[in-house]
Amino acid sequence: MRRTRPGPRARGALLAILLATGFAVAAPPPSLAQSRLKQLIDRLRGQKMPDGIAKSNGRIEATQVDVAAKYAGRISKLLVKEGDEVSAGQVVATISSPETEAQLRGAQSQVLRAKKSLAEAVALIAQRNSDLTFADADYSRGKELVGKGYMAKQIFDQRKAKAEAAKAALDAAKAQEDQAKFAVQSAEADVQRLEAMLVDLVLRAPRDGRVQYRLAREGEVVGAGTRILTLLDLSDVYMTIYLPASQAGPLALNDEARIILDPVPQYVVPATISFVAADAQFTPKSVETEEEREKLTFRIKLQIDPQVLKTYRKRVKTGVRGIGFVRIKGNVAWPPDLAVKLP
Repeated sequence: MRRTRPGPRARGALLAILLATGFAVAAPPPSLAQSRLKQLIDRLRGQKMPDGIAKSNGRIEATQVDVAAKYAGRISKLLVKEGDEVSAGQVVATISSPETEAQLRGAQSQVLRAKKSLAEAVALIAQRNSDLTFADADYSRGKELVGKGYMAKQIFDQRKAKAEAAKAALDAAKAQEDQAKFAVQSAEADVQRLEAMLVDLVLRAPRDGRVQYRLAREGEVVGAGTRILTLLDLSDVYMTIYLPASQAGPLALNDEARIILDPVPQYVVPATISFVAADAQFTPKSVETEEEREKLTFRIKLQIDPQVLKTYRKRVKTGVRGIGFVRIKGNVAWPPDLAVKLP
């Protein structure tokens, strides 16, 4: 029997029937993937945790380090931008201070002057030593002569006084040498102090991190202590959560924890408990919890594994919200939904 192909009207009717009955095959809308992730995180937020596991909302934070000016001056160079990665010891800014540079040149001149005075004192000591040697020899010869009656007592007394004067002059020259040495040390200390100031005018990153804020601009005059940059230490990233006393009490430092972030709920990040507050406090308004606001809670820090941070350094961002999970019973196994899963 010969089969005939349906005409355009028949094909249109067939498509309408398929659409009406829900059997039409079509590509999922672009937002379907995001919708599924939202369903997953909503399920994790709302579902009841297995006995021995507690959860709380929190957000990712990192240790912030300020780079500040130790001395006043004008910013001559600002070498990084917000978002730049910096390494420990890297020069991030320089501050010019012509006054300090002028003081340094003056202190260096003072060092040269003090060293010249020291050289003069040393030469004077040599001269006084020579005078004393001659005077002592003259005085010794006078003793023999006056004892034999070949020298008048008056001349002998003059030789004695001259020897004593030469010794006193030598002592004065030595004191002058000590004073010159102190002057050299003082001048050199001024030079070292001013050189240290100039070194501190070159601002360096105290540790590896990412520039979070640039708080000043080139050409600005800043005072001592003014913050120039704020860095994020990406090796010290954690989530802060708040738990009631009944759940915070059993926790111990270095216990395992898990973190799921709102933007990527398909991944489970490993963490450890690095801090449990000793005193209870009210839950901050910026953190949403399922506990009543009136109840006191304890602040908990969930430290993300440094190796994970090192591997995914480029993806680390602060301020991201998510859920932190802890085990309040050590013998409880993590459910499949909380097994570590990384990209």
